[in-house]
Amino acid sequence: MPRLFLETDQMANLNSGLGQLCLHLGRELVRQKPANWDITFLVSKEQVGIFGPSVKYMVASKWKRVWRNWNFDVWHCPHQGSRFFPQRRARFVYTVLDLNYLSLAQYSPDRKARKKKQYQARINQATVITTISNYVAQDVRNQLVVPQTTPIQTIYCGVDVPETVSTIAPEIKLGGPFLFFIGMLQAYKNVHAMLPLLVANPDHWLVLAGPDKPEYSQQIWEQARQLGVDDRLLMPGPVPESTKWWYYANCEAFLFPSLMEGFGIPVIEAMSFGKPVFSSSLTSLPEVGGDEAFYFPAFDAETVVEAFQKGMETYRRDPAKPERLRQQSEKFTWSIAASHYWQLYQQLLQV
Repeated sequence: MPRLFLETDQMANLNSGLGQLCLHLGRELVRQKPANWDITFLVSKEQVGIFGPSVKYMVASKWKRVWRNWNFDVWHCPHQGSRFFPQRRARFVYTVLDLNYLSLAQYSPDRKARKKKQYQARINQATVITTISNYVAQDVRNQLVVPQTTPIQTIYCGVDVPETVSTIAPEIKLGGPFLFFIGMLQAYKNVHAMLPLLVANPDHWLVLAGPDKPEYSQQIWEQARQLGVDDRLLMPGPVPESTKWWYYANCEAFLFPSLMEGFGIPVIEAMSFGKPVFSSSLTSLPEVGGDEAFYFPAFDAETVVEAFQKGMETYRRDPAKPERLRQQSEKFTWSIAASHYWQLYQQLLQV
């Protein structure tokens, strides 16, 4: 019986993007598991049993980082920040979500060099590298040394959208139609560039949800005060899943001006509701938004406002646009992702 090991210890924080990725991919891998395969998940003590009784569990610990007496045929680390070393005999699938860490200004050159060395060590061990976008695949080739015999395969992430959305609005009341963003609020997300939209649309609010970096939040608030729009800016911090989906369902448009993205799950989530999406045209985002998203050609105030106005006019004149947006989102499902991984795992047994 072939044995698969999934390194999902980073799922300890289920509210994080990485936690959600491990959870939903793991569930779908179990659902599609061939009868003759055995799966073991590496999880925190509290999450033993999270994928049901048909699979095995190993509790993550410092001791198990160095214990080598594990016996698996395929070892999959679904994120680049692995803390564990796979056994040498296992076929090692190493997934790189993004290399943004190596470009962020807040980290010192020495810290980046240590992280890059860690990534490179895993690249050197990998039987196959998977990435969540073609952009990340190219970034891996540009920033790391990939052996000529090591293939890189793009397997897109999926999105898990609830069948029903709460009709109960958040406790904080909005005084008009609103534009929505969700994600980690730090400088490369570039959301401060969206504030001129409040100047041009004096009846609109802007909701920026997600955990923040205080220095960047202060910059946003200061810029909003200078523009005189701080009374229509809402930054609620991390929000519950039910609140997140309410914002998607009720916003007028979704904004995602990020300058660096390995994939861009929020774009798909917004499209699944048929909402107009206004995105950066950088890194992986055109792969996700395709022809249906609207893209900012630049981020000066005049260009942002003009792109938004033209996009909304196009959206309102095209009654079929919401359905095409939903169809675009359906290209990215966990079912498709898990199916590609099972094909890969089984191919590796023949190597």
